[in-house]
Amino acid sequence: MSTSTDVSLSSCDEDQGSKLIRKARVAPFVPLGMAGFAAIVGYGLYKLKSRGNTKMSVHLIHKRAAAQGLVVGAMTLGTGRSMDKEFWAKPKP
Repeated sequence: MSTSTDVSLSSCDEDQGSKLIRKARVAPFVPLGMAGFAAIVGYGLYKLKSRGNTKMSVHLIHKRAAAQGLVVGAMTLGTGRSMDKEFWAKPKP
């Protein structure tokens, strides 16, 4: 017999690495978006000294917009993929 507390206890016992792997199998674009976000932030920090005459705030706004756009794009692709699997790819009876 399974209760709601049994389910929540089992998810609390799971460590972060296995939880991320389990969720990546369900939605593979989430880790892709996270990795892209980290890559853009790293690139922005790397290019911070060579930004030229660009103000710091403008540089940060551009990097933030790029990172958010990548994450939203990954989420959109993931949603489209799941819609394709659930609605359009089903065989007709």
